[in-house]
Amino acid sequence: MQQQQNKLFVFLLAALGLLVVPLIAQQFGNGPVRIIDLALLYVMLALGLNIVVGYAGLLDLGYVAFYAVGSYMFALLASPHLSENFEAIRNTFPEGLHSPIWLVIPLGAGLAGFFGVMLGAPTLKLRGDYLAIVTLGFGEIIRVFLNNLEYPINITNGPRGIGQIDSLHFFGLNLGQGVEVLGFKLPSVTLYYYLFLVLVVFSVIICYRLENSRIGRAWMAIREDEIAAKAMGINTRNMKLLAFGMGATFGGVAGSMFASFQGFVSPESFSLQESVMIVAMVVLGGIGHIPGVILGALLLSALPEVLRYVAGPLQEMTGGRLDASILRQLLVALAMIGIMLVRPRGLWPSPEHGKAAPQPVSK
Repeated sequence: MQQQQNKLFVFLLAALGLLVVPLIAQQFGNGPVRIIDLALLYVMLALGLNIVVGYAGLLDLGYVAFYAVGSYMFALLASPHLSENFEAIRNTFPEGLHSPIWLVIPLGAGLAGFFGVMLGAPTLKLRGDYLAIVTLGFGEIIRVFLNNLEYPINITNGPRGIGQIDSLHFFGLNLGQGVEVLGFKLPSVTLYYYLFLVLVVFSVIICYRLENSRIGRAWMAIREDEIAAKAMGINTRNMKLLAFGMGATFGGVAGSMFASFQGFVSPESFSLQESVMIVAMVVLGGIGHIPGVILGALLLSALPEVLRYVAGPLQEMTGGRLDASILRQLLVALAMIGIMLVRPRGLWPSPEHGKAAPQPVSK
């Protein structure tokens, strides 16, 4: 009873801290709150990739493709781009498409999930490095398509990207504009923080339910030994496709939120480096362990921003001969190498992973 009360107290304290964090951060300007907002989006992406890599053991290096699909879906449905380039849409929607949040989230999840199954179908018999190479190629193919779908029909606007994207509207509240509550002004970045926080909490609940379900156990059996899992009657084909589809839905929702938050999307935001970074978040935190994945996502998404304050002085010391962005990447890589040498299973690994099954008690 006492232990349950302690857990409840810690939970309530953590909930209160999460609610207060943006209010404190916004005292230093919108910049820190924007960093926290983007960190929450990366948490969603890492949780989705953890389903594929952590639970099912399928190394996916093209996960950013689903992020891009969700972003461009929202950009097309909530900007004047389609109305400006297609007469039929302009005649039907003369004021442009302005999609509500209730349509955006299911569409983003469904479309990305469809692309996830499309990726998983031809890779069912691939494992390890071969699977990683194919998924890497899939991510690059999506980026190249987005970069070139401008001619002969302008769908993605090519490398120029799509701008003038609407902000989200929620019960008549425009998240793109600040509001005043009890004499306290909440800017747009703070409103988006609370929306992203709700989505992250919902994602964590889904992941915990999946982990403890029969589906989650089947994924983990495939991760440990696919041949043994198949021999035990698990439909490995359907389970793999489900893992790809479920993981992709998180990327689609995060992508649609990113497009609304930024107000602009372009293929440059969905490079291979982003995929590698998301995989690094899962590996650094602890593969298959939800708290570890969240910790890894928060650290790796915030660390490059924090290192801006370190890279600047170092660049000045070298007379500007070092590029600040490359120097930040070097510092992040050194930090990751150091951590992985000290804790090879991640900062917060799963306590159960790798343990033998309990011995049956003889009567």
